[in-house]
Parts: sequence; structure tokens; C-alpha cells
Amino acid sequence: MPTEKSFLKKQIESGKPLLVAEISPPKSGDPGLVRAAARRYIGKVHALGVSDNRDGVCMSALAAALLLAQESIEPILHVVTRDRNRIALVSDYLGAQALGIRNVLCTTGTHQTLGPARAAKNVFDIDSIQLIRTFANLNGAPPMCLGAVANPYADPVEMQVLRLAKKVSAGAQFLISQPIFDLERFRAFWDKAAQRGIAEKAAVLLGVCVLTDAASARNYAARHPSPMIPEALLVRMSSETDKSAQRAVGIDIATETIQQLSSLKGVRGFEIRADGDDEAALEVMQRSGLRVD
Repeated sequence: MPTEKSFLKKQIESGKPLLVAEISPPKSGDPGLVRAAARRYIGKVHALGVSDNRDGVCMSALAAALLLAQESIEPILHVVTRDRNRIALVSDYLGAQALGIRNVLCTTGTHQTLGPARAAKNVFDIDSIQLIRTFANLNGAPPMCLGAVANPYADPVEMQVLRLAKKVSAGAQFLISQPIFDLERFRAFWDKAAQRGIAEKAAVLLGVCVLTDAASARNYAARHPSPMIPEALLVRMSSETDKSAQRAVGIDIATETIQQLSSLKGVRGFEIRADGDDEAALEVMQRSGLRVD
């Protein structure tokens, strides 16, 4: 079993900029789809996040993370508390260790009623803060890099910043924000997070999601009210009738978002995703000048 720190952890400790991307495993058992995604990102990100049934029932995130590692790209395994109790969560974590997976993002997960499996029973045995603390306190574990999610848009903002501080105190070494669309609201959150010194205690990566067509953008806004997608952004995408033109607008918006957020003090990097369109995510990285050292 590998005992060295992950490449991501070493990069965090170096103080250098960070760049990661995120994919959702396929809704099938085809390993070729995961391997193909891995090859697109090799050499272009420090690590590749693997969501845990975020977009419906998909291939196991643990299995997908192993496939990424086999393709020589470092995975960030997402683990949500929505579906499993603490016994299963710890079991998966130990399994990840055994497979050489060294980066784990701990999150509560989107409630099942907001996804396609509305009739599924939730678990929520513990929350993400308790999950981080549980993983961090396991004895005899090899070096692991634990992360957590920052939600800039849930109210009240003060409570979200407090939860973020608790996640860092519990053992989170990096934080990835929910996708940022409303820049004004995010800056208000960031100011309060700065007052608590969050960015001085953990590496903060800002999430940017590339919206690739007007219909999916409105659907995303309807299913994820917390990211607070401004109506002006949705109108801008809808101003184009051709889907390829809408995709170009979405890439423009994501690129502009990165440019505006890059100047914020304390930001260590970005997580880029474009659900189902890796080429769009890669184009945003290229146009924004984001790259690995």
C-alpha cells in the first residue's frame, strides 16, 4: 500500500497554484468512458475529481477513481453522506486507502429529491464535518489529503462561513466551492471567509461550471437554486438560438468568471467542470491561462 503523500497534497504544501477538474462517472459500467476522460486531462490538471452519484445513479465513484489512477491521473474521490451510514463510509475510505487513492472530498450531498431518484431513502447518518473528523482520526492510516465543499450561496452566510471553519478544524486541507455564477454574492461570502482567515488555513479552490446550452442552464438553475445563477446570465445564453453559439457563450462566461475571480486575495486555484463536455472545460482552461507547473 503506497505511503507517500499525494501529488495534490504536495502541491498544496508547496503554496503553488492549484488546478483540478471534475467529472461524473458514466451511467453504465463501461470503464472505457472513464479511461477516455482521464486521457483528456492527463498533464493538464493536478488532480481529477470524481463525483459520487451527483447526477443520478452512476458508476461507483470509488471504481471510477481507481480507473483514473490506472491511467496515471490522480483522482479526488468524492464521498457523500446522503447514501451511506458511517460504517459504509469508513469501509469505502479504507478501501480507497488500499487501492492507493490519497485524495478524498467529504460532502453531505444533494438531497435525493432534487435528483432523478426521488423515491430513494436518504441516510445522512453523519454530516460532512463529522465525516472529515472521522476520517482524520483513523489510526494507522497512510497520508491522506482530505477536502470539503464551500457553499457561498446558502443562507445565512455567517453560518456557512462558520461551518467552513469547522471543516478546516476537523481536518480539511483543501476546500472547493460550489460553482460560482453570482459574483457579487460570492464576494460578500469571500469577505466574511477572509475575516476568519479560512484561506490561510486551507487551500481554497473556486468552482467554475461551464454551461453549454440555454436549456440545460435553465434546468440547472431550477434544480440548484443555491448557486444563484443571475437571470442576466441565462438571458445572455438564450440570446443565441444555435446550440453551438450558446456553447460559445457559456465558455465566454466561464472564462470571464475566472478572470474576475483570479484577483481575489487568498485564492489558490480553480476546479473546472462542464458536465458531459470535457472539451469545453479544457477550452476554458486554455483561454484562461490555467495550467499545471
